[in-house]
Amino acid sequence: MLALVWGGGWWLFTLLTVAALIGLHEYCLLIRSLHPLVLAGYAGLALTLLGAELGGLPWAVGGLFATIPIAFAQYGISTTRQPATIAVGSTLLGVVWIGGGLSTFVLIRSIPDGGHHLGQVAAYTVLLAVFAADTAAYAMGRLVGRHKLSPVLSPGKTWEGFFAGVVAAILVSFFALYNDRGIFLSISQALLFGAMIAAAEALGDLFESSLKRDMHVKDTGRLLGGHGGILDRVDSLLFAGGAAFFMLLAFGVV
Repeated sequence: MLALVWGGGWWLFTLLTVAALIGLHEYCLLIRSLHPLVLAGYAGLALTLLGAELGGLPWAVGGLFATIPIAFAQYGISTTRQPATIAVGSTLLGVVWIGGGLSTFVLIRSIPDGGHHLGQVAAYTVLLAVFAADTAAYAMGRLVGRHKLSPVLSPGKTWEGFFAGVVAAILVSFFALYNDRGIFLSISQALLFGAMIAAAEALGDLFESSLKRDMHVKDTGRLLGGHGGILDRVDSLLFAGGAAFFMLLAFGVV
């Protein structure tokens, strides 16, 4: 995965598209009682990722918006008795969550580098910060966790673990971006960048937990055995990627 992220271009696009298609399949199975419009979801997903690869943010947003009329058109010829609000809305949620989240890695990786590999460094920083935050939160939560972060949605998560994850993500962001502090993000921006990634990855995990709780399932799939499905592995990245990209946009480096 890291090699394909470094390569970027169509290599990364292919990796993300495969992950997105499997993830949307798992999502549609998860909410099958809501009767999502699966074909429209796949179409919107493909348009979003393809738009990000070919035209950047404006085309990616166009792909997301295209999901609505495509879903409504499928609803018009389908035999489902589910209200349009639920059928179209649940379909759009999947495309925005999965397609929108993963497309931000295409956008981050395509940052003009000026010979400094800034796109690669930024993408790696997001991935490593999420991995570090997840690991630190799990370890600290197991060791000293006492106060529940969200007792209803995810009883295993603690505030102690969350703050450990924030510290880990900040450290990763600081060290990963330090050498480029004069041309990319300042030290203060890098610290804020890491903190935002940590907060977003925690919310992403809780968001998926809320969906699974609503649908009364433990995992989104069995593809990865005891680790669940693809969505169980990338749930944190879906929120963290979006937060990271729009932070970079706000900082004026995109």
